[in-house]
Amino acid sequence: MADLIKVFIDTPHQRVIKQAVKCIKEGGIIVYPTDTIYGLAADLYNKKAMERILKIKNSKKKLLSFILPDLKDISTFANVPDYAYKLMRRVTPGPYTFVFNATKEVPKLLLFNRKTVGIRIPDAPLALKILQELGNPLLSTSVPLGDDGYHTDPYEIKSKYDNDIDLILDAGVMFNNPSTVVDFTGDEVTILREGAGDINVLSY
Repeated sequence: MADLIKVFIDTPHQRVIKQAVKCIKEGGIIVYPTDTIYGLAADLYNKKAMERILKIKNSKKKLLSFILPDLKDISTFANVPDYAYKLMRRVTPGPYTFVFNATKEVPKLLLFNRKTVGIRIPDAPLALKILQELGNPLLSTSVPLGDDGYHTDPYEIKSKYDNDIDLILDAGVMFNNPSTVVDFTGDEVTILREGAGDINVLSY
C-alpha cells in the first residue's frame, strides 16, 4: 500500500524531500505534484522501477519524459539546436515538455525504438528539491486516467493505484492542465500539444 503524505509544493519540508528520495533510491515509485498535474516518478537509472511505470501506463508506446533541475546538463541527454537554447532560457523553469533527438545517454527502455525524448524543467520547488537531493534525473510521466483527462485528486490516485506505487505526495486537488509539448527535433519550433505553457513566448 502506498504511503500518503501532505506536502506544500512551494515550501516543502526537508523531511518530506528525504523520505521521497529514500523511496526513489530503493527502487520505489512516487506520485508527486508538478507545476501542471500529478506525475509518476522513478529513478531514471533504475530499470526495474522504469518497468513498473511502463506496466502502470499499460503501453510501451507512450512518450515518457524525465525532469531535470535546470538546463546545465540537458545536452548530455539531448541534441539541442542553438535556437532551442534561446527559447528554453526564456521559459524555464515552466510548464513545458521539450522533445529532442536523444543521445546515447538516454536509457533504451525510455525510448522503446524511438529516437526522441521528452525533457521537463518544472517550476515546482518540491520537484526541484527532490532532484537536487537525488542527484540525477527522474523519469516522469502523467498518472494514467484516459484519453481526455488526468488524475488530479491524490486520494483517487491512491484508490486506483494503491498496490502499484509506494509514496504519494499530496498537495491537494490540482487543475487538469498538462504541460505544453514543444518539438525541437527540426529546424523550427513545432507545438505538439498546447497546454499550461504559453505558446506565444516560443516565437523567435
